[in-house]
Amino acid sequence: MPRSRITGNLIDKTFTIVANILLRIIPTTSGEKEAFTYYRDGMSAQSEGNYAEALQNYYEAMRLEIDPYDRSYILYNIGLIHTSNGEHTKALEYYFRALERNPRGEQAIRQGDSEIAEAWFNQAAEYWKQAIALTPGNYIEAQNWLKITRRFE
Repeated sequence: MPRSRITGNLIDKTFTIVANILLRIIPTTSGEKEAFTYYRDGMSAQSEGNYAEALQNYYEAMRLEIDPYDRSYILYNIGLIHTSNGEHTKALEYYFRALERNPRGEQAIRQGDSEIAEAWFNQAAEYWKQAIALTPGNYIEAQNWLKITRRFE
């Protein structure tokens, strides 16, 4: 049974209704709609603690989704599941892959919003610091970036 037919709490039901409406009215390809459906089902399963089912849905969404920005959110949620499972190194890998596909900091600079850009870069720096702490010999480019931008402590 598709997850969209399963009853859940009020927030999940509301999200499902809104998501279904958006899928009908937003002009997207069938592949994009299918990717979003898997993403939505993954989020629902994740909120219920069904991590294996959530991961299956997220991996299928990743297979279908072509937009880097949307892929970044899928990767981020996969990272959250690995964090919940205590797999921190694996989680950090997914967080970094998500950051690579979500260029918000650089977009904010181009738009002249240095405060928002700084916040995004600081968030990225925190993720890199965690990764470096777990595997000190890796991520040389990230270590250099942290030093150059004076974010390395």
